[in-house]
Parts: sequence; structure tokens; C-alpha cells
Amino acid sequence: MSVSRRRFVKTTAAGALGATAGISSPARGAFAFPGGEREEAAEALKLGVASYSLREFPRARAIEMTRELRTTYINLKSFHLPYEATPEELAAARREIEAAGLTIVGGGTITFENDTDEDVRKYFEYARGAGMPLIVATSEPATLPRIERFAKQYDIKVAIHNHGPEDQHFPSPYDALGHVKDMDPRMGLCIDVGHTVRTGTDVVQAIADTGPRLLDMHAKDLRDLKSAESQCIIGEGAMPFPDIFRQLQAMGYSGCVNLEYEIDADDPLPGMKQSFAYMRGVLAGLAAPQG
Repeated sequence: MSVSRRRFVKTTAAGALGATAGISSPARGAFAFPGGEREEAAEALKLGVASYSLREFPRARAIEMTRELRTTYINLKSFHLPYEATPEELAAARREIEAAGLTIVGGGTITFENDTDEDVRKYFEYARGAGMPLIVATSEPATLPRIERFAKQYDIKVAIHNHGPEDQHFPSPYDALGHVKDMDPRMGLCIDVGHTVRTGTDVVQAIADTGPRLLDMHAKDLRDLKSAESQCIIGEGAMPFPDIFRQLQAMGYSGCVNLEYEIDADDPLPGMKQSFAYMRGVLAGLAAPQG
């Protein structure tokens, strides 16, 4: 890294202060504060929340917790917006989320179980009704051409999520990339960095090789890059976030990096705040003048 350890520690500390006291940092975007005011700041990367992290909480509380994390970006899991919701319920939920100052950047992971128009269409209708510009998805590889057809029809992006060694279809990003690389540009990948490294894949190289097909990301950290059970607060593990963020910036990545915090399900907010503080500190360190 070209970021010195002293500067990195200093900027990480500044990011931590920003997460807890509302201090601006270069890595922040437009944030909705408890009093309703907004702050505009430079945005190095869009850091968001995968609402699976808040699965033990109802939607109203998940919205509040996301605001406490000082981000406006949320990827919704069905815990907070059921697939069975009526069009009216989807519209009402969208108004509730947007009224809180949040932007719905996607939904999922959604599993397309059946290779039929009826099954695929219902999830695209769900996404459109909720105002989701992107679906994080998984399916049988044979279903992807049908999904591509609906992605074009609905103008909704689809990001195939890799799930590590246990995934029989898409363990690493390269397995998904091989299927979508010649499809419509709306078909791409959601790289989960935790699942990726557990396959022995170089996650930074995979990001570079995915290029414009990278539509979404799930961020997590592992103490042991081979063990899912070693997940920890981001910054306490071995995930190479400075190199990951540097690569994303170098390629002009415009999607979201969504924190998927799968541990501490009953009380995730403290660890999530620390994770955001670390990521913002890394981004601030990368943006700091060299020398």
C-alpha cells in the first residue's frame, strides 16, 4: 500500500469519530440526520447496508438503524419487504423508506427457484413495485437466459451473488462471470468478498477481472479467510479492504458496497458502526495527500 500506517491509523480514527459524532469525512455521501437535516460531502464509494444484517428487527426499526449508520443506501431483504406484499403494500413501504431519507439500491438475495416465466416475472414485479433498480440473485445457470429477458423487459439490473465453496453453481465470481459475460449489460455480479476469499480466489483480482459486470458488492470480514465461522467486525480480520477499495476506485465502480453483517444478529449495531468507521477511515486514508 501507498497509504502510510500513521496516516491510515489517523484517518481511521477520524472515520470512527465521524460515525459516532457526525463529523464529516471525505468518504461520506449525503446523510440524513435524526433532526432531518442533510449534509453533503464528497463520496469516494457508496457504502450501504444489506438489510439482512438487520433481519431480527422489523422494517421501521431497520430504517432507524440504517440512519444511525449515517448511510442513505439500503439493499432490502424479504424480511423487511415480503415477496407476498401487494402492489399497494410495496408502494407504501417504498414511501416509508424514502421518507426516511434512504435510497433503495436493490433487493435480495432473491432465489429464482423455477425456470418459468411466471416465477421469474413475480420477482421482477416485486422489484419494480418496490422501486428496486437491481436484484441480487441466484438461480440455476439454465435459468439465466430467461432472467436476462426479463431484465431487459423491466430495465432492472441483475447481480448474480456468489456463495462460496458450498454453492454448487456460483462459488466464486468467476463461475458467475462465465455465464453472464456475453449477456445484456444489465446482467452482472454481486461479489461477496467473504464468500470469494473462502474459495481461495484473489478477491482484488476478481474485482478487476469482473470490470463493468460488477454491479453490487457485499462487504464482510473474516479472521480466517478460509472460515465462514470467523466473521468479525470489518477491520478486525484479514480482508484486504484498502486494496479492494483502491481497485474499485481505479475502475470507476459506481455501484454500492453494502455491509452484510451476519454476526451479532440480536445486537448488530455496535459492530456495524465500527465496520462503517473502519471502511470510511480506509477511504479517507486513500484520499489523503501522499508524502
